[in-house]
Order: sequence, then structure tokens, then C-alpha cells
Amino acid sequence: MAVTPRDALALAKKLKESAPKSFVPPSEGTRATTESILPFPLLKGTRGYIEKVANQVNGCYEKGWFDGCAVMMRRLIETLIIECFETHNIAHKITNSRGDYFYLGELVDAALKETAWHIGRNAKQGLPRLKSIGDQSAHSRRYNALRDDIDKRSDDFRTVCEELLYIAKLK
Repeated sequence: MAVTPRDALALAKKLKESAPKSFVPPSEGTRATTESILPFPLLKGTRGYIEKVANQVNGCYEKGWFDGCAVMMRRLIETLIIECFETHNIAHKITNSRGDYFYLGELVDAALKETAWHIGRNAKQGLPRLKSIGDQSAHSRRYNALRDDIDKRSDDFRTVCEELLYIAKLK
């Protein structure tokens, strides 16, 4: 017995309507079950949007979505650098004439050169490496991050995040 396209469409609609909502995550997302990359207590009580991005870093890692993990790591670093400049009332140093924040490369350069704070040696070395893997995962068509790529940068990531959280006075 052949099924007509109209019958198939009607069946698909009925299935969609009757499927339990538990098949999809809630609109605000779910909590990562691990803290493989960044311990939640490090970020707890900072800013909701920072906590959510860190949760996505951990969640992407535990699901094996390593490009997503690298991109979210990149996003968190970018956010924390901006927080540092805003906290010290010098955000004008990282914005263009239209008031838009610089891209990550310029943000990293500015953070490393800024004299309002001192970034530790390990964080100074880690920032460019983290930018590199985040850029590759976000912008390189043929690059796909692997678990080992993230594992190699996880200590850098923890060090840089904690350093920037303190500079931004979020910890």
C-alpha cells in the first residue's frame, strides 16, 4: 500500500503534536553533567551569561562536540577580556569609532599590553594558544577539533579564565 505525500505529511504533523516535550531540551538548555573543562564553582556567582557559556563549554566537551567546545571557550575568553576593560573603566581602549568591541585578536593584544593590571606568565602564554584553537574551530572549513586538542588547552583555559575573573573583579 503506497502512502501519499499528503498522508505522510498528516502523519508527521500528528507525531510532532503528540511527541513528548521531553524529546527536546528546554529552551534555556540543560546543565552539563560534568565539569571536565572548567569547574562550576570557579564561575558561580559571577554573571548569568558567563555561567551559561561555561556550562556550554563543559556540555560540548562531554557530548564530544569539540569544535563547539573550542568556539565556546573562545567566546568566554572574549567576554572575560571585555569584562576586565569595563570593570577598570577603560572599555574605550577596545572599541572602534562606532563603539563596537574589537575582534578577539585585538582584544588579546590589548589585554596583554594593558598596564592597569598584570597578567601572569602562564595566562600570557595561554591566551594566544586558546585564540588559535578557537579561531580554527570557528573559521577553518577543514579543521575539526578532537578531544586531544581540547585536552591540550584545558589547563591554559582554566588559568586564563581564573586570571581574567580576578582582573574583572568577578572573583
